[in-house]
Amino acid sequence: MAKEFDVCVIGSGPGGYVAAIRASQLGFKTAIVEKRHLGGVCLNIGCIPTKALLRSAEVLESIQHASDYGVNVKEYSADFGGMVKRSRNVANKMSKGVQFLMKANKIEVFMGTGVFKSKNELAVNDDSGKETEAIKAKNFIVATGARPRQLPNLEIDGKMIIDSERAMQMDKQPKKMVIIGAGAIGVEFAYFYNTIGTEVTIVELQKTLVPVEDKDVGRELGKLYKKKGINIMVESTVEKVEKKGKGVKVTVNTKKGKEEIEADVVLSAVGVTGNVENLGLEKIGVKTEKGAIKVDRSTYKTDVDGVYAIGDVIGAPWLAHKASHEAINCVEQIAGMNPHAINYNNIPGCTYCEPQVASVGLTEEQAKEEGYDVKVGKFPFSASGKATGLGHEEGFVKVIFDEKYGEWLGCHMIGSHVTELIAEAVVARDLETTGHEIISAVHPHPTMSEAVMEAVAEAYNEGVHLGTPVKKK
Repeated sequence: MAKEFDVCVIGSGPGGYVAAIRASQLGFKTAIVEKRHLGGVCLNIGCIPTKALLRSAEVLESIQHASDYGVNVKEYSADFGGMVKRSRNVANKMSKGVQFLMKANKIEVFMGTGVFKSKNELAVNDDSGKETEAIKAKNFIVATGARPRQLPNLEIDGKMIIDSERAMQMDKQPKKMVIIGAGAIGVEFAYFYNTIGTEVTIVELQKTLVPVEDKDVGRELGKLYKKKGINIMVESTVEKVEKKGKGVKVTVNTKKGKEEIEADVVLSAVGVTGNVENLGLEKIGVKTEKGAIKVDRSTYKTDVDGVYAIGDVIGAPWLAHKASHEAINCVEQIAGMNPHAINYNNIPGCTYCEPQVASVGLTEEQAKEEGYDVKVGKFPFSASGKATGLGHEEGFVKVIFDEKYGEWLGCHMIGSHVTELIAEAVVARDLETTGHEIISAVHPHPTMSEAVMEAVAEAYNEGVHLGTPVKKK
């Protein structure tokens, strides 16, 4: 006999578990279905454990440069197994935290794969496909997330050709690695493995690393990565990967011709695709397109009454914080609360390599393509007293304003821990703050955050710390 609920959420990542909690808070009898780990990809095999690995790399890098700070460290080494173990412990702790939240909010958890029997009923199947539970609900929210996308000529075997999940918990550190794709996942793993001593090559189709970012940021990251000893091949494609003994031979098409690279392992980091298969969506009439469920982006309704979808499974941007906000909006829509719509033009992106990358809004190129006359300001961290004291002078803050109305069009950062700074630009843009309001807001000194104000001052020809001649009006 089917158990009945007001809301049933399928998937327990940052979209799913947040949706379930908000539903419970609003008085809905709530269930959540998860086929693998509570917390989804982000907490278990994505955002959180990768950040733990990256922190290990940052600590190692600090020790490597300890003498620059007057500290002498005689003996140290990278314990790859220890780094992976710590990362898994962090992930497990966070997953247990979600278990606690489910219990605290009286949300019933069903472990298994959710498959629609009808628009009002869901089967929960075990690994063999046998139905173990049936759930009826007035409202279903699909939050099944996404998985790494595979290239047609690059079949992932989990040994020599791997995806991001395998890259964060390998049994043995590879001596040589080729990473295909220089988006957030690619450059984060490039930093981690390069820092612990693996010889890393990045192959990217576009002209710069992190190609969705402002080109100045991509060029700067490429320059800094080359200094770290990472081999960068932009405007290049992988023609084929051949397994050769205990390693692989990668043939790369570059502007100069073909190159062959031998490595122990190839990491495919070419994006993600939504988990839309084997859910029974077609059976009940939910439409999908290019690996994503089609929804109304203000209500998150699918074409089927009572069935909603949020997070990575509805497409870009594939970000945990975007999924969580969609979760709250979706549930509040179900509750008839008419929540404020998400501004998809003001969702920040963060990449946790070192130096970090953070951005929100339009790039300079995009702003010009959209017809804006722009004011651009850039402030390098080399001119920041705090950054200099920290020993992290690399990178900059770049801001773009509309010259006519003063709208803050975009903010782009590369530098140490800039992911902690980008929220100022997000909130300011949401409040339609002007450049002069940023300049007149007193920023604490000495801090990295001053660079935001300084960059805005440069855009308005009011900067005082770069020695830039004042332009006469």
